[in-house]
Amino acid sequence: MVATARNRTAVDALAEKHPDRVLALQMDVTRHAQIDEAVRQTIARFGTVDVLINNAGYGVVGAVEETPEEELRAQMETNFFGAVAVIRAFLPQFRQQGHGAIVNLSSMGGRLSYPGFGAYSASKFALEGISEALAQELKPLGIKVLIVEPGQFRTDLAGAGMRHMPEIAAYAKSVGPIRQFARTMHGTQEGDPRKAAHAIDLALRDENTPLRLQLGRDAVDAIRSHAEGMLGDLKHWESLAVDTRITG
Repeated sequence: MVATARNRTAVDALAEKHPDRVLALQMDVTRHAQIDEAVRQTIARFGTVDVLINNAGYGVVGAVEETPEEELRAQMETNFFGAVAVIRAFLPQFRQQGHGAIVNLSSMGGRLSYPGFGAYSASKFALEGISEALAQELKPLGIKVLIVEPGQFRTDLAGAGMRHMPEIAAYAKSVGPIRQFARTMHGTQEGDPRKAAHAIDLALRDENTPLRLQLGRDAVDAIRSHAEGMLGDLKHWESLAVDTRITG
């Protein structure tokens, strides 16, 4: 197994505990040279790649107007472009070996959004869109793509992995409750990361690996409700929608 992090000390302990099984590498997904070096060392050490897991990312809390363009671009660079860069770097190896799986960690926020999470959801929406196309491109080559949509899990996303934007008073009513929730949720999430990892493993081993895997009751309920709302709107406005064809 190869474990990577921007700060390698975050994964060194794992490699020291399992020196024969784990290779710890420094890799910032926004630095292509580090990605290429990680690919080189991975192939040199293990020869093949069974599963690539893209879970590098962080969150931004703030209304769209509260989020400066540089923060929005940085969010996309890590959560979207960074993941795509890693995938593209490993694809030649996947194609050569003719098997494997790519797991992209999205979020329930990759299917729906809330006030204050526009930047974060935009990055995850983009990741899901490219993953859906990628899954169809790679299926004939024997390579799986799995999009994982977790709800609240007890990781560091809501701690050091969350950036809070400056507040504009006009958004206190719409974004305020979400902002407060984001500041207090760290360490209280019900989701167990170990159980999430086990669920991902089971989904990958199944003959019918889904394109999307929701994790957590909150994710299942929210995504189901959102989908039902979309279907309701589709039905209600269907006659108007289809009446836009050229008739003359």
